[in-house]
Amino acid sequence: MKKDIVLLDGAVGTSLWHKAEANGIAKDPVWKYNVEHPELVRELAREYIDAGAQIILTNTFGANAHAVSRSSAYSVSEVVGAGARLAKEAAAGTGVKTALSIGPLSLLLEPYGDLTAAEAEAIFEEQIGAGMDEGADCIMLQTFMDLEMMKAAVRVAKQYAVPVYCMMTFEKVGKTMMGNSVRDIIDGLTPLHIDAIGMNCSLGPDLALPVIRSFSEQTDLPLIFKPNAGKPILSDDGETVAPYDAQTFAQDVAPALDFVQYVGGCCGCDPSYIRALKALL
Repeated sequence: MKKDIVLLDGAVGTSLWHKAEANGIAKDPVWKYNVEHPELVRELAREYIDAGAQIILTNTFGANAHAVSRSSAYSVSEVVGAGARLAKEAAAGTGVKTALSIGPLSLLLEPYGDLTAAEAEAIFEEQIGAGMDEGADCIMLQTFMDLEMMKAAVRVAKQYAVPVYCMMTFEKVGKTMMGNSVRDIIDGLTPLHIDAIGMNCSLGPDLALPVIRSFSEQTDLPLIFKPNAGKPILSDDGETVAPYDAQTFAQDVAPALDFVQYVGGCCGCDPSYIRALKALL
């Protein structure tokens, strides 16, 4: 096992939806909870800290101008600023760092769509700027499927004097939905001087392990690994559940601890999964 592995948190979106359902709150875009139900967001952040996470995400993944304006009357500054503040409040006095969570845009870049790289950068600048105004400790760009869109986000993120971590999301074939290979991603992002590279979401640890191992064989950059708790399945009582329980998840992640520097969970991974990883570490 590598020494000094940094433990990250788990899922924000699915975990907040579970909290909302338990409290009779509508299943809205989770960034709305920063303003409308901050107690849920603060509670989840504290649960991850209690579980052992050393870096927690802000609840800002999809809070870009396109999504926020389509689904609310809020401004990006309101939503992202509140999300960053809630994470900072939860982490106060603990030594835990906060990572500004930034996800891809739902629009496609040219030539596949109508969005230009300059337009994408302007959207990311508004979102990232709002979070950095609140003092996030680092920037985590995650669940990107398009290398060119990731590069646009990195160019904005690198304007700030904080670490920038990049995670792409992969299909079973070992490429992103837009056809980017591990080699493509390393070649495209390394010249931008990012601080860590890797993958998150889409796959459970069993299918994700070959992808992150491929990264380890092709780059010396620190690696970041946040797989899902497997593909959600429908149980006999109609509930959507993760096929991986916390202990099995940790056991299947274990081989990656020989070469990754940052580890956590993505969709379906609640604080119990982070406690299991903490025990393993």
